[in-house]
Amino acid sequence: MKFHVDPLEKKYIWAIIAFTMLAYVVQVYYATAHNAHPPSNVQTVDSARLHLEEGAGAGEFMEKNLGLKRGENGELVLTMVAARYGFYPQEVTVPVDEPIRLRIATTDVLHGLHVPYSNFNVMVVPGYVSDLTSTFKRTGEFPLICNEYCGVGHAYMYSRFNIVPQDEFKL
Repeated sequence: MKFHVDPLEKKYIWAIIAFTMLAYVVQVYYATAHNAHPPSNVQTVDSARLHLEEGAGAGEFMEKNLGLKRGENGELVLTMVAARYGFYPQEVTVPVDEPIRLRIATTDVLHGLHVPYSNFNVMVVPGYVSDLTSTFKRTGEFPLICNEYCGVGHAYMYSRFNIVPQDEFKL
């Protein structure tokens, strides 16, 4: 038994195959050109004991340890917690043109962290520490928003980054 495939259908099949291959090539190019890659530094944390001094997390995410600090090697490290329905600390001031390492964990459900006009965009998964480094290239106020639906208060879950010139930044 021989099947007949209309010539127009053959053209559409080849067009779909070509489009799929083009999309794949564009994704590979983008990932290579922008150094985008999946996380490989996976650190686990006990979300229920996140705020305590002992246990997984070892106090890094206690309220008194949140915020921007200089790390041991001189880098700026921002430690944050995502929880229904907010990011803590609520407002952070960082300098322009200096790498910022963000370490964030959640106490409850899946959250997404996104800062428009930057490459700060990460999923915050319960039980894991999300760790990324970025540099802000322009000054101003930028919202830090949750881009993963986390419950009825999701629309009110935001924080703010104030990006200031180097000479105005004080730690």
